[in-house]
Amino acid sequence: MTEDDEAAFDEFLAARGTSLLRTAILVCGATRHDSEDLVQHALEKVYRHWPRIRHDNPEAYAKKIVLNAAISLARRRKIIREISFARPPETAADPPDLDLRDTLIRELRRLPPKMRAVLVLRYWEDQSETATAALLGCSVGSVKSQAARGLARIRANMTVAEEVAR
Repeated sequence: MTEDDEAAFDEFLAARGTSLLRTAILVCGATRHDSEDLVQHALEKVYRHWPRIRHDNPEAYAKKIVLNAAISLARRRKIIREISFARPPETAADPPDLDLRDTLIRELRRLPPKMRAVLVLRYWEDQSETATAALLGCSVGSVKSQAARGLARIRANMTVAEEVAR
């Protein structure tokens, strides 16, 4: 790689590294360590292909690698039932109700990996249905149905939890 490519990659890493880690933590549904491994894997691939992808959309390329690796990890582990709670990195956009956020993240992690990926991309990363479908390699209709089913499951689980708490 040229020095210009190296500098551009360093800028990309500084600007988007935390965002990639946050996405990996939310989608991976495992430990922070596993999420960091996924991001490292993605960044290694981005680095190898940097001269070719640099002027396209390297963040989308990296996110797609992280998402595919997270889904593969969940499949290899046959979807982990009990997941230790790992807190995502703090951001300025964190909601003030931390208990609600923690509950939502726990419920999110109970979902199957592809459904979790759809919800993270659509509502946490604020991606459009089309962009989410492109990143996951599926149809827009699949994104819509996975999002609707995932939100319904989360709502149902939170309603049951509220009733039990009363």
